[in-house]
Amino acid sequence: MEKNLMILPSKPWPPLFIPSHCSIQLEWHGSTRVLANSNSVSITQRSNPKLIDTQLNQLCANGPLSEAVAILDSLAQQGSKVRPITFMNLLQACIDKDCILVGRELHARIGLVGKVNPFVETKLVSMYAKCGHLDEAWKVFDEMRERNLFTWSAMIGACSRDLKWEEVVKLFYDMMQHGVLPDEFLLPKVLKACGKCRDIETGRLIHSVAIRGGMCSSLHVNNSILAVYAKCGEMSCAEKFFRRMDERNCISWNVIITGYCQRGEIEQAQKYFDAMREEGMKPGLVTWNILIASYSQLGHCDIAMDLIRKMESFGITPDVYTWTSMISGFSQKGRINEAFDLLRDMLIVGVEPNSITIASAASACASVKSLSMGSEIHSIAVKTSLVGDILIANSLIDMYAKGGNLEAAQSIFDVMLQRDVYSWNSIIGGYCQAGFCGKAHELFMKMQESDSPPNVVTWNVMITGFMQNGDEDEALNLFQRIENDGKIKPNVASWNSLISGFLQNRQKDKALQIFRRMQFSNMAPNLVTVLTILPACTNLVAAKKVKEIHCCAIRRNLVSELSVSNTFIDSYAKSGNIMYSRKVFDGLSPKDIISWNSLLSGYVLHGCSESALDLFDQMRKDGVHPNRVTLTSIISAYSHAGMVDEGKHAFSNISEEYQIRLDLEHYSAMVYLLGRSGKLAKALEFIQNMPVEPNSSVWAALMTACRIHKNFGMAIFAGERMHELDPENIITQHLLSQAYSVCGKSLEAPKMTKLEKEKFVNIPVGQSWIEMNNMVHTFVVGDDQSTPYLDKLHSWLKRVGANVKAHISDNGLCIEEEEKENISSVHSEKLAFAFGLIDSHHTPQILRIVKNLRMCRDCHDSAKYISLAYGCEIYLSDSNCLHHFKDGHCSCRDYW
Repeated sequence: MEKNLMILPSKPWPPLFIPSHCSIQLEWHGSTRVLANSNSVSITQRSNPKLIDTQLNQLCANGPLSEAVAILDSLAQQGSKVRPITFMNLLQACIDKDCILVGRELHARIGLVGKVNPFVETKLVSMYAKCGHLDEAWKVFDEMRERNLFTWSAMIGACSRDLKWEEVVKLFYDMMQHGVLPDEFLLPKVLKACGKCRDIETGRLIHSVAIRGGMCSSLHVNNSILAVYAKCGEMSCAEKFFRRMDERNCISWNVIITGYCQRGEIEQAQKYFDAMREEGMKPGLVTWNILIASYSQLGHCDIAMDLIRKMESFGITPDVYTWTSMISGFSQKGRINEAFDLLRDMLIVGVEPNSITIASAASACASVKSLSMGSEIHSIAVKTSLVGDILIANSLIDMYAKGGNLEAAQSIFDVMLQRDVYSWNSIIGGYCQAGFCGKAHELFMKMQESDSPPNVVTWNVMITGFMQNGDEDEALNLFQRIENDGKIKPNVASWNSLISGFLQNRQKDKALQIFRRMQFSNMAPNLVTVLTILPACTNLVAAKKVKEIHCCAIRRNLVSELSVSNTFIDSYAKSGNIMYSRKVFDGLSPKDIISWNSLLSGYVLHGCSESALDLFDQMRKDGVHPNRVTLTSIISAYSHAGMVDEGKHAFSNISEEYQIRLDLEHYSAMVYLLGRSGKLAKALEFIQNMPVEPNSSVWAALMTACRIHKNFGMAIFAGERMHELDPENIITQHLLSQAYSVCGKSLEAPKMTKLEKEKFVNIPVGQSWIEMNNMVHTFVVGDDQSTPYLDKLHSWLKRVGANVKAHISDNGLCIEEEEKENISSVHSEKLAFAFGLIDSHHTPQILRIVKNLRMCRDCHDSAKYISLAYGCEIYLSDSNCLHHFKDGHCSCRDYW
């Protein structure tokens, strides 16, 4: 490759565009003989033009080209010219030898050409483009006074090689406007650009140009037209065009098969693959690889393996692409051991992996945090001399970092000769994930001084790391720095990192504040945003926020995602709007099992057992198979409806019919079913005969039944079991204490330690929240400062309390999670009732209240009376149940 050449000086000649590069100087001895290397070329003052052409053409073939420049300078001194064809040969030699320096010197002497024509200038464009200097090619092209088809083809070819597809399309339109029509050699290049840009309109235009120009007889042109339709997803047009083709080759079949594979329509692709063989066209390795890779990417790895065996039976040996696509497919499905076995087999049969193979295997190990397999991948990379590849090094860093071996990750990072932004992000992310945010920040600062400055992903990794480690202030500070810096703008992932971080740290209010800021900043929420923020709104006081987010999702067309709509079904139900849940459900097409389960559990939550059972029947009619979540909801629905035998049948028969593995959730639901109907002895017997050890939820279901049916002896037994499983649970200790007291037992029970008895006085304080006029108000038991007009609320409650006692008889002894009321400590939900209704001028209305403890019997009776007396509806979610009070009744049917 001649790049550093010594040439003679000369005066510049005025071409279309003269480069400003300085040539390397040689001393001029005043003679007409130039000596270079071992060759000598002698030029007399009036040399024969044919001889000069011969000598220049010899230099084109054998070099050195620097002597050609010297000869041209001698011709310039003689006042002679060079033939255009000879000059073009010199430029072609520069292309062949990638000699841009001599090419520029030739350009500076273009004035020596007898007559500069478009062909010379076109060759000059090609020289710059093919030597990798597209900007200089553009300058020559722009200053050309006359351009022919070859000129446009040269420039379009140059942009194609540089992958500048939009510029190729623009050049095509400019060419047409200048009245130059493409030929069958140029059209495929433009069509390829259309496919890359997904520009179907230009593709259709070129199709019509090909028809009018009589170029549809060219198989190459037809394959290119077919490829545009396929790449742009217009498979109906592609199929029609394919059927009308008079001639097809393997490329034609590959294009149509690839088109269907890209759309995920593997059955159609297989259909054409079979048709290809039926028409006598033998699929080659490329065709097999297209189909194998598609099956593999779609998760049908076993079918892909069968295809490989079939391919081998036809005498076609898998290549590195075949093996890599299979390794990648198994890795994506989480079948890491099989992916690793394939890599071993690949090495055994002598197929050398490439960087993508190793990177895919390393990424697979990273996904399951398998350091043992990852170390073997590292060894293979070393043995195959691929460890220096930046793609592999990045994958290994990521694998070691996610696996927790930061020392190994750092060692690879330290020896990398070249690092890109992914290298930095992987190592920084590893330290953040491990909780070493200080080290991550240190690398983050070094990255800012490197050749690969942080991008928005780097900032997001740092923000996420600080949030996960509880350093919210530093995370917010980094976010503020991005906003203020201006060089890198926060993206939707930046906002999502803050929102999810606050939610993980149980700060729902701050998460919602960030979400509001995000909307005010005109940053459009995406799928992740909606799925992240909605769980913060799954309570009664956030019902309006769920609607607001739903409207936002509709505007952004996010509800078309099934996962988003399913989450809205669940969120509406938990925020008290089961009718909205049903509307979202009815609007879904198609529905998956999560859609059905979300609405089913919503009906159960609202005590709508009949609706739940009707929905279950519809689900089975539609051929949807229930799963373990479905079974839990159905047993609960039968329980709420008092249909004990049907619940037992569901527990045994449905689980067997649909091969649902029973777990503790189902056993807990069965205890709830038996306990609710008053069959406490059978419920206890059921627990004692369980094939698995009961957990606290199972015993809690029995405890609830004992509380409601006032079997305090059995309540003690259930409570002691709960205490053994969770000795730190203060609520359990408090309930157990009351049960001992009711039964006349002393707190000196052997099961109770002195420390545990002391904890009885530390029961949680009851709190309630009510949403009124877009504000959430909090009420706390015994907190006289919770509202400025507490006396007014107490006076209202005193009047209501007298009426409650007149309508509802005393329930006698009972066990409650909360301490009984006295003159100075009214339960928080009653204060919320009073606050919501005391100044109400628009009845009936709906109150939405959230409480941190289970309602007591007295407050439950009061809510029923208030709903009847004031004609209002009260939605109250306590720690165990969602109550809907209306017309003097509660949706829980007095069992909670």
